[in-house]
Formats: sequence, C-alpha cells, structure tokens
Amino acid sequence: VQLQASGGGLVQAGGSLRLSCAVSRSIFSINYMGWYRQGSGKQRELVAEISSGGGTNLADSVEGRFSISRDTAKNTVYLQMNSLKPEDTAVYYCHANRGSYEYWGQGTLVTVSS
Repeated sequence: VQLQASGGGLVQAGGSLRLSCAVSRSIFSINYMGWYRQGSGKQRELVAEISSGGGTNLADSVEGRFSISRDTAKNTVYLQMNSLKPEDTAVYYCHANRGSYEYWGQGTLVTVSS
C-alpha cells in the first residue's frame, strides 16, 4: 500500500486547510485510515481515523474543528482542518492499518502562524 499525502502549508490562526491522502488500493481493503501528527519535540499522535465501515474517531484536541472523510471512488482520505491554532503546527502523516500491517505516507507540514 502506498500513501501520498498533500495539502499542507502555511496558514494564519483561525484559517482552514484540507489534507489529502491518495491510496494505491481500494480503501475498503484497509481496516483503518488515519492522520497522525508530530510537532517539534513531541511524540507522534493520532489526530483522526476512519474505518472501512465509515466510522470516525477524532482526538479530543481537534474535536469540533477537524473532520475526516473519504472518497471511495478516488481512494482518497481527507482531513478538513478548520479554526486552526498555532498548536496544530506539525508534520501530518497519513496512515493505513491492515491488521498486522501498517503503512505510512510521507509527512506534509502544516504551519499555523499566530
């Protein structure tokens, strides 16, 4: 499974960005697709995930501001980020879980200026 993330950039606090993760195979074959992030000097953390059945889970820190969705026809997963805060600044990684196997995309940098 190959994951291609895109959509990062520089945005002012309060702004929005949408990240995309293009997947090389049907996302129905993947148990969970998700987005993780890693800020400078911090551990990588789960931001949001979506199951093959469409159920979603978001971290408390982004609940109400971020949403995760998918386009099954395009095999693409999105992370819509609204009301961005400086503390959202991080490298965001697309992730796929297929049971015993995990896959990571290259990171995409999101920088939120105050």
